[in-house]
Amino acid sequence: MARPYEIIIGLEVHVQLLTESKLFCGCSTRFGAPPNTQTCPICVGMPGVLPVMNRKAFQLALKTACALGCEIARFTKWDRKNYYYPDLPKNYQISQYDLPFSRGGYLDIRSPEAEGGKRRIGIIRVHLEEDAGKSMHDERAGQADSRIDLNRAGTPLLEIVTRPDIRSPAEAKLFLQELKLLLNYLEVSDCNMQEGSLRVDANINIRVFTDDGPVPTPIVEVKNMNSFRAVERALAYEAERQYQEFLETGHRLGDVPKQTRGWDEDAQITRPQRTKEESSDYRYFPEPDLVPVVVTDEEIEAIRQSLGELPAQIRERLEATYGITPYDSDVIVSQGRAFVNYFERLAGICGEGKLAANWVQQEVLRVLNERQIGIEAFPISAEALGELLCMIRDRKLDHRRGREVFARMLATGESASGAVAALGFVEVPDEEIEALCRQLVAENPKTVADVKAGKIKAVGGLVGQAKKINPHVDPAKVRDFCLRLISQM
Repeated sequence: MARPYEIIIGLEVHVQLLTESKLFCGCSTRFGAPPNTQTCPICVGMPGVLPVMNRKAFQLALKTACALGCEIARFTKWDRKNYYYPDLPKNYQISQYDLPFSRGGYLDIRSPEAEGGKRRIGIIRVHLEEDAGKSMHDERAGQADSRIDLNRAGTPLLEIVTRPDIRSPAEAKLFLQELKLLLNYLEVSDCNMQEGSLRVDANINIRVFTDDGPVPTPIVEVKNMNSFRAVERALAYEAERQYQEFLETGHRLGDVPKQTRGWDEDAQITRPQRTKEESSDYRYFPEPDLVPVVVTDEEIEAIRQSLGELPAQIRERLEATYGITPYDSDVIVSQGRAFVNYFERLAGICGEGKLAANWVQQEVLRVLNERQIGIEAFPISAEALGELLCMIRDRKLDHRRGREVFARMLATGESASGAVAALGFVEVPDEEIEALCRQLVAENPKTVADVKAGKIKAVGGLVGQAKKINPHVDPAKVRDFCLRLISQM
């Protein structure tokens, strides 16, 4: 049943950049250090200190904005965003307001809900800002103590703000997965949500279909979502909550203020936190201690040339070149550039893209997951596995025996041919297989009759008998020979 409303979602994504030092000082950004050990007078807001911009952070930000197709500003400045909170030692955050370094842009996602299976999510802006510290709340024994760790204060963040183009919680999750993949390929962030390297706030409202036309509900900002699955669940709950509130208020939406709500993972609900702030509440004004940044056309072009092939482009090329499905390309590309390179070498050796795709997804990924390693540490080279797939392609081995050979190669480091010899697998000549099939067809008139009557699966009985007589025969060849002989009768 179709929903009685349309969901409208925009995301604000904060990404920690892969720099060794903070945005405006030389303190380390390493995760996991003891609290308040990675601070200095600049990032804790002592009087009289002056910030200095981290050049690498700005270059990583430019790289991301170029990959998202944003328009890069040749002149950009910094602003102070003023608010008072215990983990913000300066009582303001250095950010960007009216002159961010990039605007516009987009990221395409593959969505089964969109026309043509693809939805373009517009990007309003991408800008740099410094992070705040971290409040740690201790609820033990009813003490409700809070402690402040300023190690994170001043860490370079990239804020990516989307247009309200997302039309479902599932699409929000797809967008975040695609954005994370892009950032990983660009090597601008590790996007580790558990360490706070990627954080998401969502703005959501719904348009309810009524007899008088669609009626929008007030926008709600949802926070405290610590995984992509949590984002999907929180937005699904919030959309339905807004619809129920719409019904309960008798459509008097003016009585419902804009608000910020937090996601309670344990209760699987959103809870009200505060009324939603407007930009005027932050009293933005230009940062007086930092000079504006000027970017040349040559610098922008150099960044664009350094991007390389991006995930969406790689997927399209793999599908066109190797004849694999969109699902196959999604899985392969999502594992990273090194995995893509391994697949391409393998597909080139065996000459069958689909066969190579099946093996890297089923066997190779299984081993990587079991051993918790990356493809760089995988003990079987693409060339060695390619030799095995050539044997399977040429039907010198069936898939079951191919997996046995694969297991031995993993265990011993032998080549495919060496593993085949060690296992005692013998290739049975076609002439011998055909003779065996003639014998089986002659001895099993009922099976022959069933196959002729359209019960093709009945030929499996002949295959089973052939394997008992000679375990080395290729089941696929036995099946083909038997069906051909029966069709000639």
